[in-house]
Amino acid sequence: MDDLIAGPSGAKRPLFRNWGQIELTTSAIPDGQLHLAGPSLPLDAAHWPVRGDLAHIRLAGKVFVPHYAVPMEHRVSAAGADLLAANRTDADVRDRLPGGTVFNVLDMAGGWAWGQVGEDGFVGYLPLDVLEAA
Repeated sequence: MDDLIAGPSGAKRPLFRNWGQIELTTSAIPDGQLHLAGPSLPLDAAHWPVRGDLAHIRLAGKVFVPHYAVPMEHRVSAAGADLLAANRTDADVRDRLPGGTVFNVLDMAGGWAWGQVGEDGFVGYLPLDVLEAA
């Protein structure tokens, strides 16, 4: 039988068990450390690096999403590229990025990178083949 179900109840029940290591219980977490203080802030998708599933790590504590990412710095290839509002070629163009522009990638999937131009520029999608690791 699973001792997390049949074992101690409430604050004494282990939240995480590291095989052979110390168990973390809810009583080991300081009051107020893990709680929501209110709804997530509504942010403009073109200017803030947040989607329904992911946000820039600097937005932790401001928006509630399942995952936060640390950006990976890339540069736009010499030819330049259009920053798109969605991960498809017919999406609206948010900005034209010249070659060498810093693009902070937060997610890569399906041949697309999602991220932000520099630290506070537009947010959008670029094809992976127009990016070079910095």
